[in-house]
Amino acid sequence: MKISKSRVWFVIIVSFALLSGCGSKNSVKVIKLAHSLDTQHPVHKALVFMADRLEEKSNGSMKIDLYPGSQLGSERELIELLQMGIIGITKVSSATLENFVPSARLYGLPYIFNDHEHYWRVLKSDVGKKILLDCEVYWLRGLGYYDAGSRSFYTKEKPVLSPADLTGLKIRVMKSQISVKTIQTLGGSATPIVWGELYSALQQGVVDAAENNPPSFFFSRHYETCKYYSLDEHTSPPDMLLISKYQWNSLNAEEQQILQEAVDESVEFQRQLWNETEEEVLSKLKEAGVEIYHPDKEKFRKKVEPLYEEYKETELYNLLMMIREIK
Repeated sequence: MKISKSRVWFVIIVSFALLSGCGSKNSVKVIKLAHSLDTQHPVHKALVFMADRLEEKSNGSMKIDLYPGSQLGSERELIELLQMGIIGITKVSSATLENFVPSARLYGLPYIFNDHEHYWRVLKSDVGKKILLDCEVYWLRGLGYYDAGSRSFYTKEKPVLSPADLTGLKIRVMKSQISVKTIQTLGGSATPIVWGELYSALQQGVVDAAENNPPSFFFSRHYETCKYYSLDEHTSPPDMLLISKYQWNSLNAEEQQILQEAVDESVEFQRQLWNETEEEVLSKLKEAGVEIYHPDKEKFRKKVEPLYEEYKETELYNLLMMIREIK
């Protein structure tokens, strides 16, 4: 794969910026954790919780330095930095990870979960564990999942009440093959744009709409441009916490166990926080003048049925069948 000069310089700059803080500080092991979300986002708060628990559980011998808000790059760039061992941990959407770990594409398929309880049963099942383990081939290790809710459409000019309302709309999606196919199957024009560039893209009319969960819609302030939010909940890709294999292998067995325990505690903390935050931000969106709609999801489900057939001869379809057997 050809690497652009800009990406080479990006890696060099970030490497130098982090070099002074890598490894240990007076016998304290410091792990660099970077992600793309706002500091008010429930996922960031869960990461702060995890950092605090790690320091407590290790009696101060382990510490996490946090770099939120895309300070060190986009989600794709952060995964690449993880693979090179330049940073230690990152949080990314499974939709971004699918570009590196093929089985993660499963989570991008529309309407694969029956409800939110089913969603968590799947993530904790053998299917969920398999996808975490699949990361290891790519010099990543899956530590766990965070709740990222469901993605729904927010638009500038009109609500989306049926797939027909997507016709002619340029809709921002993540750089994910399945995300693009889903929007195209529903009738929209999928436009991949990096998250950090979406606010200006909406303002300038580069795209007419986007899709995301309520907290991300609110904390990004995209509601300042998009006043219609249609909760069709077409996909529910979870967030995934990843550690560099270089970082993981640098820890002894006790340190690995302490880190995993801190992660597991933060997962439960984030799950509760997510539920509270989602309810709170929907109320705040209404106060900000956003009109919220609950369209008939069955219309959207029927429209995307042909998408499943494309994967019928693949491992992805086998995983989908396994999910449908989880009650």
